[in-house]
Amino acid sequence: MHEYMSGVRVWGMSCPGFPEEVSRARRWTRDILRGSPLAEDAELIVSELSANAILHTASGQPSGTFHLALAVSPQVIALSVTDDGGTSTPPKVEHQDEDQDAEHGRGLGMISAIAHRVVVHDSHGGYTVTAELLTDVGSAGGQPR
Repeated sequence: MHEYMSGVRVWGMSCPGFPEEVSRARRWTRDILRGSPLAEDAELIVSELSANAILHTASGQPSGTFHLALAVSPQVIALSVTDDGGTSTPPKVEHQDEDQDAEHGRGLGMISAIAHRVVVHDSHGGYTVTAELLTDVGSAGGQPR
């Protein structure tokens, strides 16, 4: 994390809707959160949300994009992915209790198990999914732990 962080810092990035951009989104997240014990959880969340945007929305179509935002404060790390829309139903947590071998539908459930809160918003024809990780603010200058 950044040594002299006071208040909220926000980063953003737009990516073409290609599958290889998911790994770029993970690296971007890891670089920003370097040194934070929440970096691995954040990478996993960004990876899942980015992949969902590409697989399930117009973000994965030719000329599609998805957009990432990362906000860090002493209390919370908020990770958001906005898709290009193209689906009439918002993303939702699916419970796959009956079909343990299902290949899809567990991603948002996994994210909600890791994150303190997951929120879905309408966003200019698409959806923004935001996951929040609570930080353990210690005596190290208010850095997220």
